Amino acid sequence: MLLFIDAEAASRNVPRPRELEVLLAGVAAGDRDSLADLYSRTRTAVYALALSILQQADDAQDVTQDAFVHIWEGAQGYRPRGKPMAWMLTIARNLALARLRERQRLAPLPEEAWDAIPAAPDMPYEDRQLLQEAMKKLDRQERQVVLLHAAAGLKHREIAALLKLPLSTVLSKYRRALRKLRLSLEGR
Repeated sequence: MLLFIDAEAASRNVPRPRELEVLLAGVAAGDRDSLADLYSRTRTAVYALALSILQQADDAQDVTQDAFVHIWEGAQGYRPRGKPMAWMLTIARNLALARLRERQRLAPLPEEAWDAIPAAPDMPYEDRQLLQEAMKKLDRQERQVVLLHAAAGLKHREIAALLKLPLSTVLSKYRRALRKLRLSLEGR
């Protein structure tokens, strides 16, 4: 069940920077197949970030699509520095924040919207239900940190930079969230 939260398992699902750089070079050259491959490998991370900021599934889906349009249009401007995922997530973050400013309010995320977050393909339905119940016990920032680390495969330092939080805060929120999840799941 905790495979979803296992950082090692998450890191296996996140493409390596070199793979993403090759795909971005293809996108910059106008190769639609490279864009499709890039999208399939990174859409979960982009969506998780947008959802963690916007807290509305529809807006997060829109921002995800807009982010890949911006990536398509701006891939020629990307300079390989070993952090293509950070570049893409920065685009998504900026779009999500712009959307948030546009709407001028932060509505709470309906619990059913968290169901839209893709789970590991091999996660049994019952485990997914238990995990969703446990995730409801986390506050908004704890969910953000867990999702960005587990679903997007980001390192804690990257999450801190992305959310503009101190690294110590991200680490403590992650540990607190894991403790809450563990207690919730063991209580069943």
